[in-house]
Amino acid sequence: MFSRISTAVICISSLCLTMNANAQVDPTVPVDGRTNVISTAVPFLRISPDARSGAMGDAGVAISADANSVYWNLSKLPFAKQKSAVAVTYTPWLKELVQDVFLAQLAGYTQIDENQAIGGSLRYFSLGDLDMRADNGQELGNFRPREFAFDAGYARKLSENWSMGVTLRYIHSSLASGTINDQTIRPGRAVAADLSAFYTKDFENNNGMTNNFSAGLSISNIGNRISYTQSAQKDFLPTNFGLGAAYTIGIDDYNKVTFTADINKLMVPSVQYVGDSAYLPNKSMLEGMFSSFGDAPGGFKEELQELMYSVGAEYWYNDLFAVRAGYYNEHASKGNRKFFTAGVGVKYNIFGLNFSYLVPSGTGIQRNPLSNTLRFSLTFDLGANEE
Repeated sequence: MFSRISTAVICISSLCLTMNANAQVDPTVPVDGRTNVISTAVPFLRISPDARSGAMGDAGVAISADANSVYWNLSKLPFAKQKSAVAVTYTPWLKELVQDVFLAQLAGYTQIDENQAIGGSLRYFSLGDLDMRADNGQELGNFRPREFAFDAGYARKLSENWSMGVTLRYIHSSLASGTINDQTIRPGRAVAADLSAFYTKDFENNNGMTNNFSAGLSISNIGNRISYTQSAQKDFLPTNFGLGAAYTIGIDDYNKVTFTADINKLMVPSVQYVGDSAYLPNKSMLEGMFSSFGDAPGGFKEELQELMYSVGAEYWYNDLFAVRAGYYNEHASKGNRKFFTAGVGVKYNIFGLNFSYLVPSGTGIQRNPLSNTLRFSLTFDLGANEE
């Protein structure tokens, strides 16, 4: 029963994005001090889907390419050391509350030649079982809310150091069925795209080993607004601007360490206020994206608060064993997610296994749905490049 109640809260909270364009806020809290979290539909699209980046504070835009680059930055794939790779990831969700909510992903890529690569992924988010009831308590039946996204993309080198990529995505979100607040619930569907760029360059250090600097940019989930009812009110996808950099130091023939940092910002309109009422602006997809850099009610100060920061490090011994750690920070008024991450990775022949663990930090923080949860990714390298 507790599992179903918790899942119901998740589903109804998502549906309320569509059904409630106006909401009351606490009039005793000043506009520039109140919590003003940016809300979107299908938030599962912004869940870090792999244990490697998950162990480095959810930083992945600029680290070395692997099968999960399809999510982070597809344009890295032409520079991947392996010609082809596949990854499978399983992520428990709200494990401390429920046992049947999870995110699973299958991702992979292959290089067409030395300049081109294609990749794709399938993400599936299950919200378990839900007993639906009307406002009067009438049973509406049992439902299994679920969401999935299918991606396919192409990336190409533009020079020895630069590449770009584009990804197309189909999104299907089925959260409930029946009638809520006199509105018939239907699955939400959307089509979106990612645009990405990547730069990488090797440097020889004083001991004859190779260092590497890389930087990446990814604008993800650029797509049409989504609706779960016949209402004219539609919700924005979690369009995200991600910028990252990484630096790898070759210590000797057996040891290397990578330091990385990402900055992310949702390109989604901020909630606006008129008196004590809050409302979501009715803007087009493109208008919402570009206006998101200057529409925060608190001005430039609040715009800076909408930035999310990730930092991480990864140590490899002989490309066989890895240790990772990181930290993620989000402003208190924008969700207050603050957590440390740690993890390990092992690789044998073509097989790899990565683990990550998340621990919330600070006082009065918002617990992450992955708090104290072990998640893992299984990777398969299907062929090395001929260099």
